[in-house]
Amino acid sequence: MKILYCGNISKNDTALHRLWALERLGHTVIPLNAIDFRPSSAFLWKVTYRFPVGPNVTRLNETILRIAREEKPAIFWADKVVWLRPSTLAKLRAMGIVTVSYMIDNAFGPRQDPGWRLYMQCIPFFDLHVVQRTSNIADYKSHGARDVIKIQTAYEPTIQYPPPAGWSDADRDRGVSFIGSPYDDRAQFLTRLWKEFGLPVSVSGTTRWSAALGPEAAAAIYPVPGELYQDAYREGVWRSKINLSFITHSNLDEFVHKSFEIAGCGGFLLAERSEGHMQRFEEDVEAVFFTGIDECVAKIRKYLPDEEARTRIAAAGHARGVRDGYYNDRQEALIVERAETILPHVRAAAGLADTP
Repeated sequence: MKILYCGNISKNDTALHRLWALERLGHTVIPLNAIDFRPSSAFLWKVTYRFPVGPNVTRLNETILRIAREEKPAIFWADKVVWLRPSTLAKLRAMGIVTVSYMIDNAFGPRQDPGWRLYMQCIPFFDLHVVQRTSNIADYKSHGARDVIKIQTAYEPTIQYPPPAGWSDADRDRGVSFIGSPYDDRAQFLTRLWKEFGLPVSVSGTTRWSAALGPEAAAAIYPVPGELYQDAYREGVWRSKINLSFITHSNLDEFVHKSFEIAGCGGFLLAERSEGHMQRFEEDVEAVFFTGIDECVAKIRKYLPDEEARTRIAAAGHARGVRDGYYNDRQEALIVERAETILPHVRAAAGLADTP
């Protein structure tokens, strides 16, 4: 099947991983990098991000339609693209193309991120919305969505895989590790683990951590500013005795991408307890969970000196991810399968034959 795939396609964006998965599934993927349509001026980029209007938005929509006319894909896949116009989606549907919105962020969450105005107008025009929260199914349907499917974020098996045989604590120089962003109260939580409870905390991620932690904590637990991507991210998990994973409460998350990535890398996962996590990993067998800082501290003190238990649980967590399809190929296949059921109806409405 031919798929026109639009998203932030860079080596450091997970949209690229989903594109790879579609190719591995045997589809012909036509990439369109949304990054290329950003204004060159930092000021104009901030303005356009908040208020999606102007020549760059127009150029993106015109380019999508041009490629669609030339390539005649069966599916248009928008991976967190918030600059689409309703008229563009209507024209794609009139061509017999199924339009899919893959959105891992929460347009309806309490975090109130900017930039959703145009996207919200597009909700009734997509043929299929892909979300990762049960609450979003009702949100989208109340805003006129035609169809909504819930999937989960996933790890990328070509990059996120277990360490070589024989890997042990002798190779791990990170004790209690968190690799990610300082959402919610994570900076205060991690500072307390280090300062109040004396635990060996290591933080990696965006340079926003410096301000979030403050000078003293940043110097102690975030000594090397900057994010870890690709091989460095995987190796950061490998080098960690305990990998922390927090629910993003400000996004109403049920589970988080990071948990599946840690399992994919064969890391020991200590995740914030949630129904979503508990449905996907057996507690104390495939992952360890905590609620609140006291339980987190207790779990760290239990498992930090117990390499054998960590090794056993990490291996079981990875096996669960493989068995139940917590990797991109399986999750993208579920989306394509749903889109394929929609395609005949879209093509019939466009006056076209059932198959492209």
